Parts: sequence; structure tokens; C-alpha cells
Amino acid sequence: MVYSLAATTLTIAAPLACDTSSAQGSVPRRDASGVLVTGADEEMLVLEVTRADKVVVRLPRVEVGQGITTAVAMMIAEELDARLADVDIPLADARTKGNQSTGGSSSVSSLYGPARQLAATARARLVTAAARRWHLPASTLRTRDTMVIAPDGRTATFGSLSASAARIRRTAVSAKPKPASRHQVIGRATNRVDARDLVTGKAQYTGDLNVAGAKPTVVARPPTIGGKVVSVDDRAARAMPGVHAVVRVPGGVAVVAESFHHAFQARDALKIKWTPGPLAALSDDGIRARLRTAVPRLGTPPRGSAQVEGEFAFAFVSHAPMEVLTAIADVRAHKAEIWFSSQTPMEARDTIAHAVGLPASAVTVHVMRGGGSFGRRLTFDAAVEAAQISKASHRPVKLMWSRNDDTRHGRMRPAGHHRIRVSHKDGRVVAFTHAMSSVNESYGRNASASQASFVRRVSAPALSDSGLYNFGRISGGSGGVDLAMPLGAWRSVDSGTMRTAEEIMVDEVARSLGRDPVALRRTTLRSKAVRAVLDKVAQAGDWGRALPDGHGQGVAVHEEYGSCVACLAEIDATDPKKPRVTRVVMAADVGTAVNPRGLEAQLMGTAVDGISTVLSAGLHIDRGAVREGSFSDFRWARQRDAPLRFEAHIMPSKGEPGGAGELGVPAASGAVANAYARATGTKPRRFPLTF
Repeated sequence: MVYSLAATTLTIAAPLACDTSSAQGSVPRRDASGVLVTGADEEMLVLEVTRADKVVVRLPRVEVGQGITTAVAMMIAEELDARLADVDIPLADARTKGNQSTGGSSSVSSLYGPARQLAATARARLVTAAARRWHLPASTLRTRDTMVIAPDGRTATFGSLSASAARIRRTAVSAKPKPASRHQVIGRATNRVDARDLVTGKAQYTGDLNVAGAKPTVVARPPTIGGKVVSVDDRAARAMPGVHAVVRVPGGVAVVAESFHHAFQARDALKIKWTPGPLAALSDDGIRARLRTAVPRLGTPPRGSAQVEGEFAFAFVSHAPMEVLTAIADVRAHKAEIWFSSQTPMEARDTIAHAVGLPASAVTVHVMRGGGSFGRRLTFDAAVEAAQISKASHRPVKLMWSRNDDTRHGRMRPAGHHRIRVSHKDGRVVAFTHAMSSVNESYGRNASASQASFVRRVSAPALSDSGLYNFGRISGGSGGVDLAMPLGAWRSVDSGTMRTAEEIMVDEVARSLGRDPVALRRTTLRSKAVRAVLDKVAQAGDWGRALPDGHGQGVAVHEEYGSCVACLAEIDATDPKKPRVTRVVMAADVGTAVNPRGLEAQLMGTAVDGISTVLSAGLHIDRGAVREGSFSDFRWARQRDAPLRFEAHIMPSKGEPGGAGELGVPAASGAVANAYARATGTKPRRFPLTF
């Protein structure tokens, strides 16, 4: 269903695919003028055609660099026959109803149907309005470049037709979306609609906003995770120039000042006595030992079978988005207004309201674009803290978490330990058992309802889909270790470690059976689509070609989110302590790829994630503190570490779009690990390898 909303311009709404349960409860009604309206517009995707020829769709998702605003603009432009430059996709504020979460690689798939139907309906009404104006059969009119065109060449812009189209109840042409065979925009490689704004600095992030009276703010934090303030001597800090306030908050001691320079100086002048955090007696070795112990037993293998076994340890990993966490908060006696980038703005609003003692209806959350996320902005620690500081200091604040703040006190991917046993007999795999354990988040800092599914996946992960292969009996289990650590869903969540370990084991089984790793996968994969992407990377990457000593190729595959991907990586491990991935070839089948160029960028990003977390990037825990603080020691891949050659192949498909944002991480990680193993003749077991 698509509903008209009472407005002087064409404004219509369609229920979001992921919100059907709530949208179904909405009963359309007619107002006094006969215009069809609905009380559930907050649960919907709403399109307006303005008099200025702009098509505006306020998006109930967040743009964090993944290109969702471009993809939705393409969907709208396709069905409206509008110029892409005329489509504006601002981000919606936190709503009161529906599902506004961005995550799980679900945005394109959940918006594809509603957005196209919305635009197709708008086009039908605009054409009908033009037909009535010109007294022509609607079937003789066509649309192009945000205009309706008559057979005699007359044109009418969408903006000039918007008011009359708003009054139309029954269209004279079909309001069905186009078949894929007629797509001119969807499926074509397209530059980002915000590219110019990004490179010229016009695009605004939270840190760019100038909210009246909001003063720069930073927080002094404890040396250990979860440490608390015992006492603070702030006399020197308060006496420093430019300092407006010093207040205590649950996370430490905040300084509000005239500039961030003043704030950091005053923060460093604070004399604080801290209690150690709950993990002060614990370091990496102790955590790894607990994780090994928590892995469930594998049980008894099939009688008469031979075993290939492996244990794998994965370190904690920071999300490390390029834009540090920033939030602006203006908390008054009876209302609050917050600006920040959030994947879960509705839950953030509710949590902020509780934290400052206001009803949720009194809190407005403005969703800003984010400079990266990878799951970090599912949680909203900085926004809650900013609201608490604003309330305590009685003034608006612009809070920034430094890189060190987020690396040492922010969310992170939990460490984990995996134990896998593959049983084979008579040249084939007859059983596959994968058991694992991971660190549970035993204290939920600012946890929210919408994060529950993500937190459950982090805290108590299920088995990944080992059924990707015909490997006989599939079994396993999971265990957990309770540690008071701020964990969060990291890009690809549990699949990033589970599939990596499994794909390493597939290679080792192939070696044990005397089989080629690609050939073994081809004969045991259940899915034709997965086999097709594997064949593509093997062919495009020239699998099996002769390489110099110390060099190697590796492959891995993954299937999730209704999509599948394969990766081939080549590595130079002549110096095993300084490996360099030299080439990456990826192939993905995601159904309809709305913007192939955006998908290629996503795959490139996942390749860098795999290179980083397998080779060099992780967090150490030393006596309850995170050792790393910034990119100087949290060794994420830099340009010099990126593959010299990268290519992505998008498989043709007419199916509905699947997920892509997280898809490539497990395959890239597995391929890099397998390439390293073949280049060095070793069996990699601890990640990152150069930790």
C-alpha cells in the first residue's frame, strides 16, 4: 500500500518492508478535503515532490560511508524518471514508531521494494496530473529528466505538477515499478551523490556543526577499563583560561571549555585518584586461557575416520571509524536536543531520556552522517555522556571522544577461541565439528533494545553455516567468558572469525586428502551460486599459477545476507614477520546490485578489513587496560599495506537485492590466512599473525 499525505505538494508514503508488523496496524482515513492520510507516517518512507523540482525522501537510516543515500536516490530516480541530481536524501530524525536501525547489511534489501513503489506511484500521479492539464490521454505521455513530456514536445516539470498531483486519487497509468529489463539507473555504476560535498568539505559531520552555545568538551578517563573516580582536584583546571565547567560523569571527569585546545589542556591539569577497574589483575594470557577452557568438548568422531584438527585464537579488535565519536547535547529542564551519528537513533533517544530524567517525547535526536562505523554507532556511549555533561554543566556541549578514548574505553569485537575437528574417511569428509567460546559482555553499558540481536550474536554466537559444504554430520557448540568489557557488534559480527577458522580448515583438509583447495570446494559446495563466485575468482585470479618462493595464493568463500562471495588473495611472505598482500580478486552475487560501483567499494573495504585483522590489527589487554591507543600502535592496514592489484567481479542477477556491507570480511580474512599458510608452509592459529 502507498498512502497520500495531506499536503499542498505531492507527498506520499509507503510502509517499510522491515516495519510491516507495525504498519499493518495503521488505518488510512480521509480528511475533510478528501485527501487520503495515515496516522503511521513515522513508520514509513515518505516522498515529497517540491515546487522547486526536488524529490525529497527523508531516510530512516544513517549514512556512514556505505553509500545508502546514493543507492536509495538511484531507486527513486529510476522509477520517477528523475535526474539523480534532483533527488535529495536527507537523514530522518529519531522517530517514535517503526524500525530505524541501520545494520545487518539490510538497508538496501529492506528499502528496495518500498522506495521503488513509492516513486512509481508518484510518477503515475504526476503523469495523470499532466494528462488532465493538457487534456491528453495519459498513455501518450512520457517522463524524463524530472519532467512529463507530451507527444507535441510540451513539457511540465514535476514541481509544477506537484500540487495538482497531490489531489489525484485514481491514476490513469500503472503505478507498478518497472521490470528490471527497463532499468536505466539501477544496476549502472554510479558515483556517489554526495561525492563532491565530501571532497570539498561541504558535507557536515557532527564536529562541523555550530549549535548555539555548544562548547567543546572532553573527558578524563581512567587508566583501566571500568575504573572509577575516587577524588578529583580540579582547582588548577578551573583556573585555566577558557575553561567553563568541570563536572563528574560515570565515565570520568568532563571539562567544558572555549576550544578543544583549552579543554585538553585543562583535562591534563586535573589531579584524579582512580579505583582500578574490575579486570586490573587480568591480561591477554589469562583471558586466552579462560577462553580455551570455555570451549565445549567436541565429542566422539565417527568410527574409522581420520581427523584434521585446529584451534584458533582471535584478539579483541577496535572498530576505529575514521571520524572519532562526537555528540552535541543541549539538555534543558523540560527538553533535550542531541546531534550525533547513530545506527539506532530511536533507542538512543529513549536511553538518553532515561539518563537525564526526561520523557522520551521531550528528547529530539538529529541523525548526522558518520565518518565510518563498522558497527560502532549501533551503541551511543558518547551521546549519552554528552547529555549527562550538558545537564550537569547547565549548558550545551560538543563532546569529542579522542582516538585514545575510543580505542581504550570504547566498544570492541570480543576475543574468541575456536576448536574445529574435521573427520574424513575414504577420501571424503564425513563429519565437521566446530566449537568456540567468546568473551561475553557481562555489563551492558548503555545497551538498548534494538541492539539486543547484535549483542546476542556477540555474547552467545551460534554456529556459522558450516552447512555451506556437503561435509556430512555438522555439530558444535559455544561457550562464553564473563568479563566486564565494553563489547560491540563489529563488521560481520561472529562470521568474521568463525568462517575464517572454517575456511582455513577446508584448506588443511584438502592438503590431508591430497586435493587442490579450489577443487575440493567445487565438489563439496552445496550452492551453485557460491560455486560460481569461486570459479570466477579462480579464473580471474589465475589460481595455481607458479609463484616465487615465499609467495602464495589463498581462497575462501562465504554465504550470508542472501548473498555470497569468494576471494582470492596473493601474498608476499618472503619475510614472514612482514607479509604483504599483493593482489586481491573478489566475486560477489548479491542479487540485483543497485550500484555496482558502490558494491565494489564495499568489497574493497572488506578486503582491507581482512588484511588488517588477519595480519596486524588487534588490541592487547595489559592488567585491565587496553595497550593500544591510536593508529600508531593499533596497526590497521595503511595505503602501503593495501594490495597492489584489486579487482571485483559482480555476478549478473535478476534476483532481489541481498546484503553486501559485511559480506566480504569472512572470505577476505580466510583467503589472506590461507595465502599466508601456503606461502610459509605454516598453519596460522593466532590472529592477528604479527600481534
